Amino acid sequence: MNYWLVKSEPDTYSWDRFVREGKAVWDGVRNYQARNNLKAMQTGDQVLFYHSVTKQAVVGLAIVVREAYPDPTVPDDPRWVVVELEPVMALDKPVTLAQLKAEPLLGHMALLRQSRLSVMPVRPDEFELILAMAQQPVA
Repeated sequence: MNYWLVKSEPDTYSWDRFVREGKAVWDGVRNYQARNNLKAMQTGDQVLFYHSVTKQAVVGLAIVVREAYPDPTVPDDPRWVVVELEPVMALDKPVTLAQLKAEPLLGHMALLRQSRLSVMPVRPDEFELILAMAQQPVA
């Protein structure tokens, strides 16, 4: 199993909307590195859902339910792909960008090194630490 993080602006596509809809086609990715990450996702992989721009926090956990296929929003351009995700659970407490940056064990995390990338891998130890951080009381 692999672990990933996807980013979405909450005003564009929020965790709450994702939960209401029950499934999402993760489309609109137009960066080659992010596209390659979508192509690498496998059914059952776990995905951290990150609110970018205004709230800047990991807010939920999703799962890949369909692997990469051509992006239907650009039928004439085979370069781009989508995956389908389903929500699993909201985190007990969002893990903010400030908390992620303050944790030395996350210093090499892709989110902190390539902040503009919208789909990125997460190492298993990073994934477990973020889930643990979501369960701890806020200091």
